[in-house]
Amino acid sequence: MPVKAEYRSARVSPRKAALVASLVRGRSVNDAITILEHTPRRAAVTIKKVIVSARANAVHDHNYKPDSLYISQITVGAGLRLKRYRPAARGRALPYQHKTSHIKVLVDGEKRVVKKPSSEHTKKVK
Repeated sequence: MPVKAEYRSARVSPRKAALVASLVRGRSVNDAITILEHTPRRAAVTIKKVIVSARANAVHDHNYKPDSLYISQITVGAGLRLKRYRPAARGRALPYQHKTSHIKVLVDGEKRVVKKPSSEHTKKVK
């Protein structure tokens, strides 16, 4: 069962973020983080944060092995558009839009084996 991490309304254009997301789609989490650390685009920092968050969710909340994790799905969709105005010649104001994006990462891997407590431990607890 894949583990999800999501970053909504990230202040990066979805078109630019999708280029960076395609670099790491289907790779292992460790390889993806290494690639994103050496990618000279602003969106790489944001996507790396989401992947690190997904890895932390998988390891701490769902008991996955950290070395076996891989990116099963990464999607970048359009988010809200912030409407702004820029000053122009002759006292005018021209509209423009700050584009945001929703970044969703699903990671999957191998679960850890849950160890059962020994009978001596259960006797001490009672």
